[in-house]
Amino acid sequence: MFQDNPLLQQLKAQIRETLPTVEGQVKATAKGYGFIETDKGESHFVPPPMMKKVVHGDRVSAVLREDGDKTSAEPEQLLEASLDRFIARVQWFKGRLNLVPDHPMMKAGMRARCKKHIDEKSLKDGDYVVAHLKRHPLREDDKSFLAEVSEFVAATDDPHVPWWVILAKHDLAKVEPEGPSTWQLDGAERQDLTALPFVTIDAASTKDMDDALYVERNDNGWRLTVAIADPTAYVQPGDDVDQEAFKRCLTQYLPGYNVPMLPRQLADELCSLVEAEDRPALCAHIQVAADGELQPGAEFFLATIRSQGKLAYDNVSDYLDEVADGWQPQQAEIAEQCQQLHALANARSAWRKENALVFPDQPDYRFEVDDNGNVLNIHVDERRTANRIVEECMIVANAACAERLSATVGQGIFNAHAGLDPERINLVVELLEKHHITFDAEQLLTMGGYCALRRVLDKQESGYLDARVRKLQAFAEVVGTPQPHYGMGLEGYATWTSPIRKYSDMVNHRLLKATIAASDPTQVVTDQLLEQLAKMRKLHRMCERHVGDWLYARYLLAESGSKTEFTGKIIDINRGGIRVKLAENGAVAFMPASHVSVDKARLNINGETAQASFDDELKLQVADTIAVTIGQVDVDQRSVMVLPVTPLGS
Repeated sequence: MFQDNPLLQQLKAQIRETLPTVEGQVKATAKGYGFIETDKGESHFVPPPMMKKVVHGDRVSAVLREDGDKTSAEPEQLLEASLDRFIARVQWFKGRLNLVPDHPMMKAGMRARCKKHIDEKSLKDGDYVVAHLKRHPLREDDKSFLAEVSEFVAATDDPHVPWWVILAKHDLAKVEPEGPSTWQLDGAERQDLTALPFVTIDAASTKDMDDALYVERNDNGWRLTVAIADPTAYVQPGDDVDQEAFKRCLTQYLPGYNVPMLPRQLADELCSLVEAEDRPALCAHIQVAADGELQPGAEFFLATIRSQGKLAYDNVSDYLDEVADGWQPQQAEIAEQCQQLHALANARSAWRKENALVFPDQPDYRFEVDDNGNVLNIHVDERRTANRIVEECMIVANAACAERLSATVGQGIFNAHAGLDPERINLVVELLEKHHITFDAEQLLTMGGYCALRRVLDKQESGYLDARVRKLQAFAEVVGTPQPHYGMGLEGYATWTSPIRKYSDMVNHRLLKATIAASDPTQVVTDQLLEQLAKMRKLHRMCERHVGDWLYARYLLAESGSKTEFTGKIIDINRGGIRVKLAENGAVAFMPASHVSVDKARLNINGETAQASFDDELKLQVADTIAVTIGQVDVDQRSVMVLPVTPLGS
């Protein structure tokens, strides 16, 4: 009776008008209460009853109410909902369908219904579905949450849940695209290079081989011929296969599973540079000087090639490193190619160390997964001689592509990196000065200055300063016009060496072909294309990381509470605790601040400097290593907590 009284409603409205209001984002906690964090950095307490009107991540306006010396926020208006399309788990409650969003900070169920094509009775507790938010308590005329199931993702006991859920979460395809019933090769004129002993060097299991190499020693160094698979000989701009490739942008590589960008018949068969099979290719003759410097004016052309050796990284590395009883090439010309490629790569690497930048070797972590989705092992694949050979040849090829596109069509898909963030350059200068390293801001904003700084940082005994400076760098980006790549120390970098797996490389192929034919490009670089490439690159990386987190939690669950020691490299320190990466398997885990030391009152964690002190004595900092054991593992939340073997102060 009183609830609908207009005078009472008017009085409530008048009272609200006198109360202060704030706008911000809702941050939930595991204990039921939450906070509204404003853009100004303020934080306002939201009591549990009020949290039932919102979910973590909602952007709201709220009124502030005082109760004695305590102030609380009451969410009143929804500005932006954090949920729209989302992944949820089925939860039956008193015979009614509810959904729990698949998020660590969203644990309350909300009422749900199903679209007509979904059989509600077939859904079981714990099943994963795609849902859309239809009602929100803070929206006008809505009194409660209501979600609608639009797609079934996976049963709770499906061993492949990590793959299906993460792909569905990001709305990514989980199967290969369809192709036409027949494929038509273009009628372009091509040079016949089938007699040359090209070789491919890949992982032993690789099927979509997109680069082959042939090198000749000459008086000026080496002439490297790079042959790249040519899917644009089959796929025309705007056709069905091209449109699907544009939508996907990349082959999605996940632990134990991949989803190709192109139909497998094209990627693994017709275009793949299979041993002893004639294949169309886009090629470049590239001159590399004896000292490893790339010479300008690489020649790009169309050809037909025939790989004469499907070589594997480990085999080639064993041969060149003279491993006892290791693999040996059976043909003299293949042995000669391996030797000359090795010599070229060594020269090129030495030149880049002095004149550009070389990334330090980092291991790759490879999941071994069985057909039931079980992680059998995680292998640490160190970068070996053959990996470095291919890397150096691809860098040469992509730098040559950038030069060609810059000098001709003036457009392309370029990977750009601006070095240090200009808005934070003074912070870099101050940080370096504290460590007795002198650079001025103007110098650091040049390519030469940035490269000089990187070489200084590489020589530091600790990786601490390097890690701090990297936090102040600009982000790498995809651009449509020539720009330098400070992170590599190169004036330009445009990839064309993986067109089977990357749509950006298909675009660069079409632009290179236009320069070869001296014609207008059949495809141009637009803002829409750049936005799609950037969006999908980010999504694919996120997807790979999220599946990995899930599988790491599964894999390490057996170690929870054990005394097995792992080596954790500190990758971040903040007031909440320490994040580490385990050297043995690559998992990223968290150590809460409450477990770092024997007495939290004597512990000081400085997130700004990424350091932890105990009794005012510096004990840990980012890039240090620390011995840890596995604490609590939550597979549903894909989280791994670690504990220090020796807490500070013990």
